[in-house]
Amino acid sequence: MIDVFVSYAHEDGAWARSLAGALSRRGLRVFFDEWDILPGDVIVHRTDAAISDAACAVMVVSPALTTSPRALEEYAALATADATRNLRFIPVLIGEAALPPFAANRVWRDFRHVDEREYEAKVEELFTVILGRTARATPGGIGTPAREENLAAALPSPARPVTEPDQRALVICHAAADAAYGLALADQLRTAGLPVWSAADLRPGDAHFWTIRQQLASATAVIVLMSPHSQDSDDVTRMILEAMLHQRPFFPVLLEGQRNYHLAHTWYVDARDGRLLREAELDLLRELDAAQDAGRPNEPLPVLPAPLGRPTVGAVRVPLAASLQRLDTYLSEGELAHADLQTTAVVLEAAGRLDEGWVGARHARRIPSSVLAGVDAVWADHSHGRQGLRAQAALARVRRARHADFLALSVACGWRGSADSAVPGGYREFTDLAGPGPRNGFYPTLRNPQNELFLDWYDQWTATVLAVHQHPWTGEISR
Repeated sequence: MIDVFVSYAHEDGAWARSLAGALSRRGLRVFFDEWDILPGDVIVHRTDAAISDAACAVMVVSPALTTSPRALEEYAALATADATRNLRFIPVLIGEAALPPFAANRVWRDFRHVDEREYEAKVEELFTVILGRTARATPGGIGTPAREENLAAALPSPARPVTEPDQRALVICHAAADAAYGLALADQLRTAGLPVWSAADLRPGDAHFWTIRQQLASATAVIVLMSPHSQDSDDVTRMILEAMLHQRPFFPVLLEGQRNYHLAHTWYVDARDGRLLREAELDLLRELDAAQDAGRPNEPLPVLPAPLGRPTVGAVRVPLAASLQRLDTYLSEGELAHADLQTTAVVLEAAGRLDEGWVGARHARRIPSSVLAGVDAVWADHSHGRQGLRAQAALARVRRARHADFLALSVACGWRGSADSAVPGGYREFTDLAGPGPRNGFYPTLRNPQNELFLDWYDQWTATVLAVHQHPWTGEISR
């Protein structure tokens, strides 16, 4: 068995030889062609055998990679091995070159512009990961993604199915600027005996976006560190939307500024003084962890009153143009559920109802027509007119605020099979009804998964849909 196969372009031979030597001196069985392909060997056969026998591969990425036929052939073979037999593929960047798409979807390490101490630390991390152990995460050191783009959360979801991790955990989501607090919080939770996971636990070679989704889909709770940095972070926003899709309980912690746009309807811990969690707050997380162990993972998050003596902190207001840009991005990537949740947040904010999580008729009158028109235009543009409020109004017009009108619309949009059938109570199961197409008019649904832990969620959803579809702008387009 070969521990690691080192792949590189000929021009990078000296650098690759140094890395291979450093790994070999640490006791790893390294395949490096200069050492292991002997006179008389058939190169392609020897290389194929080594790739088949390797547990890990390190690909040296530089501008020379794109012009080296041999290195590109090895890259293709290693990508296939990663997909078919879980070979751990670790890209290392040594020059000013863009990572190829497959390599960009793996946690990579940046060896550019490093001094001797940093180089040794990064080599030690590779050695540890190749052995199958996880390095201890420290701020800016081993175990911490070297740059925020290592998360590459902007990439579409890989096709591989999301499976349950070995252990469910409390997942901490934070922006890079809040990493120090995130690591201190993780230490506190581990000391309290709670299982914890964060992006700092990603190892070189992990399929990062798939791994993050895997953890979020089964999270005991999702701890979001709220700050201006996290509000502006596309990575954090995508993690919030993914957790909402799976209806995981949220445990926001406010570090600075205002509450997150997508979490305005959620209780939070006020830690603007820099404190860690109090014992009562740790007890809430223990209750959630115990509920998971007892097979009761969907119980609502227990709520404590807001801290005494402090005013309630308002939620961030996001400009419409920025919200619509995010909606456009999610639809461009085929992330329909994320786009649906983004749409609901846009409508709630325009009505001044982010804190409540639903909209009634009198609230909907506050929504500017430009908001609904903008949302509809983005959905219609990405679906050739098959999705959006106009498409829904063409299928079934809401004339009055009656449940019969909602039933007719929900059947026409495919939210239920017939007026007599129920809609799935879980948001993820509900979005599965859209199919691969999805079917005409299904989106946007205006469902709010955060409300669906409570008994009156269906009434709130009904009221929201009816209110929006009775808005003067929607009424005008359905005539």
